Amino acid sequence: MLCKKTYKNQITLPKKVVEKFKGVDYFYIEEDEDKIILRPVDIRPSNALSRIRENIASMGLTEKDIEDAINWAREK
Repeated sequence: MLCKKTYKNQITLPKKVVEKFKGVDYFYIEEDEDKIILRPVDIRPSNALSRIRENIASMGLTEKDIEDAINWAREK
């Protein structure tokens, strides 16, 4: 398959490739001598939000406490 690099250094993936990797938004790029290799990457949200919620619960903060803190910060 032939692709052309644009003046903004972008390429458009051929329809056949896009159809094979439906749902894939990210690719890892490798350079191997005279080749460019694209590997599909499945990026999933981190569990950071879960850890934040656990920390909040361990501090004994309520939803009201969080709302009050947000409102206080917005007033500043």
